[in-house]
Amino acid sequence: MKIILTCALIVVLLFVSAFMARRRFGLLGLALAAGSLLSGIWAFDAGLIVGALGIPSGVVSEAVVIMAIILLPAGVILFHGYTYKTLIGRVFGAGLFTLLAFAFLIEPLGRALDLSGSGANIFQWLVNNKTMIIGSGLILAVIDLFLTKPIQQPNKKPKH
Repeated sequence: MKIILTCALIVVLLFVSAFMARRRFGLLGLALAAGSLLSGIWAFDAGLIVGALGIPSGVVSEAVVIMAIILLPAGVILFHGYTYKTLIGRVFGAGLFTLLAFAFLIEPLGRALDLSGSGANIFQWLVNNKTMIIGSGLILAVIDLFLTKPIQQPNKKPKH
């Protein structure tokens, strides 16, 4: 039950943040991929810094640091970039962002949570299909980038 509640809370927070920011999925998805790469590079060093700050080190604190590194680039992008104009676009983009972000967070969550009980089967299915979800999500993110139209500035005059 603890697994389901923790995962549901994370999913709701991810969805609400993406929905309220109205940012397009493409750049957010690629920012999540960048955060995943950075977490692989910086996880050990960030754990040392957290330990030096006096925060007790353990499996849970390491998982929180890794999840923060994964979400940091996307969190910065939530305040800049192209936005959706329609409600359907916002819901669709926020849903895709939530699914992709949760797929990236599934491994550190698995280390931090006690994987027993009724939610363990669902969690294990997500772990088994993580690469397919991430691959599909990144392809959709690139497609979304291609579909994004640049903002036209009406006061700009041609050079010639």
